[in-house]
Amino acid sequence: MLLFPAIDLKDGKCVRLLRGDMAKATVFNDSPAAQAKAFANAGCEWLHLVDLNGAVEGHPVNRAAVESILKEVKVPAQLGGGIRTIESIAQWIEAGVQRVILGTIAVKEPGLVKAACKQWPNQIAVGIDARDGIVAVDGWTKQSTVRALDLALRFEDAGVAAVIYTDIDRDGAMGGVNVDATVTLAQHLTTPVIASGGVSSLDDLRELRPAEEFGIIGAIVGRALYDGRVTVPDAIRVLKGE
Repeated sequence: MLLFPAIDLKDGKCVRLLRGDMAKATVFNDSPAAQAKAFANAGCEWLHLVDLNGAVEGHPVNRAAVESILKEVKVPAQLGGGIRTIESIAQWIEAGVQRVILGTIAVKEPGLVKAACKQWPNQIAVGIDARDGIVAVDGWTKQSTVRALDLALRFEDAGVAAVIYTDIDRDGAMGGVNVDATVTLAQHLTTPVIASGGVSSLDDLRELRPAEEFGIIGAIVGRALYDGRVTVPDAIRVLKGE
């Protein structure tokens, strides 16, 4: 399994939110590029970037911060948050983002996601953020009526690189990963799944590790890395089964 250290961007800074609440942001680094470099130097193979302002506003906001990260590190990065047009996807891929994550638009315009998958094979991920199994949109500020599994199944034959599944109630709350819900999703899909939300310790990663057999290919870790409860090298060792 792969480790994806999370760099969440708000107002140009690296922050963590509690359950997606923009009013409950803790700033961990004023320099996202320096944070990205620290993760890369610690040995991570991927970075997970989120433009939080963009997710709420519906268009990229933290462009300068993302570009500074792409300049600073050679580790591949996946980026989500406010990317809702083909033009926007094209701009980010041209800028050097390895994988673009589409969330809200996957609910509202699934055809756009499928078109993007055709245009950029293996470079489009679908971000599914759910409360009690129901998908939230617009930076988690609104609840849809779509079930997480139903949304994922819409893209089974589209060529999506991965489904990133976040349990919102676990995100930033340090309460452990919702392994059951993530495994249930993965069991119903051929598309690889990346687990997100709630990792608080190496034990959470150890609990997730056997789920690789169901197609869970990695885990996104945020606050636990910033708090020092988990280090990048230790997380990588656990996820690789060492």
